[in-house]
Amino acid sequence: MLDVRLLRQDPEAVAAGLARRGFNLDVAAFNALEARRKALQQQQEQLQNDRNRQSKAIGQAKSRGEDTAPLLAAVAGLGDRLNDAKAEFAALQDELDALLLTLPNIPDARVPDGLDEHANVEMRRHGEPAATNFTPRDHVDLASGAGLDFDAAARISGARFAVMRGGIARLHRAIAQFMLDTHTGEHGYEEVWVPYIVNAQALYGTGQLPKMREDLFAVGHLEDSFLIPTAEVPVTNLYREQILSADMLPVRHVCHSPCFRSEAGSYGKDTRGMIRQHQFDKVELVQIVHPDKSWQALDELVSHAEAILKKLELPFRSMALCAGDMGFSSACTIDLEVWLPGQQKYREISSVSNFVDFQARRMQARFRNPETGKPELVHTLNGSALAVGRTLVAVLENYQDGDGSVAVPAVLQPYMGGVTRLELNPPA
Repeated sequence: MLDVRLLRQDPEAVAAGLARRGFNLDVAAFNALEARRKALQQQQEQLQNDRNRQSKAIGQAKSRGEDTAPLLAAVAGLGDRLNDAKAEFAALQDELDALLLTLPNIPDARVPDGLDEHANVEMRRHGEPAATNFTPRDHVDLASGAGLDFDAAARISGARFAVMRGGIARLHRAIAQFMLDTHTGEHGYEEVWVPYIVNAQALYGTGQLPKMREDLFAVGHLEDSFLIPTAEVPVTNLYREQILSADMLPVRHVCHSPCFRSEAGSYGKDTRGMIRQHQFDKVELVQIVHPDKSWQALDELVSHAEAILKKLELPFRSMALCAGDMGFSSACTIDLEVWLPGQQKYREISSVSNFVDFQARRMQARFRNPETGKPELVHTLNGSALAVGRTLVAVLENYQDGDGSVAVPAVLQPYMGGVTRLELNPPA
C-alpha cells in the first residue's frame, strides 16, 4: 500500500509515477475525498469541543444549584450530531482505504519505461544455446507417455494439469531438493514449511487481493480462504503485525510449495505442456530486510536464482522489467529467462522483486529502530529460485540428445541415485 501521506502531500507526483505503469490515478477524485475527510474531521473536533464545553457548563450549573435541563438537552443534541459525524467519517475512511488498496506500487526510478514486455531491457546473458545436428523437440514430444501424462491429468482434474511418473517424477523431485539444499547450504536461507491455504487478509497483505481475485482458487467450504498462488503469501505473512528487533534482520526464508492459479485471462496462451498450469511447484526465496538494505538484497536474490541456472548449466538471460510489465506490488523486478530449444526462445523461469515498504505497510510488518526506539516498516523481497516445473522443462529440452534420451545434469545425479540418463520417446 502506498503511504497516504505521500498522496496527500503530492498527488500529482504519485499520479505521474503510476502513469509509468499505465495506471490512471484520478487526482481530482482523490482530492475531493481528501477535502471531505478534512471537513468531517474538523466537524468532529468542533462538535467534541462544543460537547466538552457544555458538559463543563452543566457541572458548574449543578454546583450553583441551577436548572440544568436546557443544558442537558443541548448536550444530548450535540452527542447525536457527533455520533452521526463519526459514522460519516468512518464510512469515508473505508472508501479511502478501499481506494488505496487498488493503487499499485510506484516504479523505482531505475525501472525502464514501457507498458509491456517489449520494453523490457536485457541486462546480461549466461551461456549460449547448444548447437545440435538434430531439430530439438519440446518437452511434450519428448516425454508424453514416457513419464509425462497429460491425458490422465485431464481425466481426473481437467486441462492445465500434469501427472508425472517414474524417472520424470523423480527428476522433478530432484530439482526441488537440489534447489533447497543449495539455498540453505550455500546462500544462508532458513527452510520453512507453510500452510497451502491462506485467509483473505494474507492475500491483501502481499497485494494479490483485491486486484487478482479471479486468478485465485477459493476454498469453497472455508469462508474467505484460498489456495496459495505462491509461497510468497504465507511466508511473507509470517511477519504480519509483528515488530522485529533490528538484530533479527535480514530474515531469509526458502520454501518449496505447490502453487495454485486459475490463470484467468491466459486461456489460449501456453495451452501446450507444462509452461502454464493451474498447479505447479516452486522454490521461493523471501527476504525481510532493513529499509537501507533492500536494493543490495535485490542484487543478492537475483544472484541466488542465477546460481541455480548456472549449476544446471542452462543458458539464460536476466531482464529488467519495464514499469508496465511489473506485478502490482513491485517497485522493481528482474526476470530470469531460460532458453527452451523446443520453442527456440527464452521463457521466464524466475521473477525477483523488491517491494520496498509496499507490502509491509499493508501487513504492518515492522522492526524497532534502535536509534529512535520506534517501530518502522521493513522492506520485503521475494523471488522464484526456481519454478520447478519450468526447470524440469528446461532440463528435458536442453539435455536431449536427439535419439529420445535426456542426460541428467551432473548436479542432479546424486539426487537421482546415480542415474545419468532418462530414456524417453524416440523421434517419430
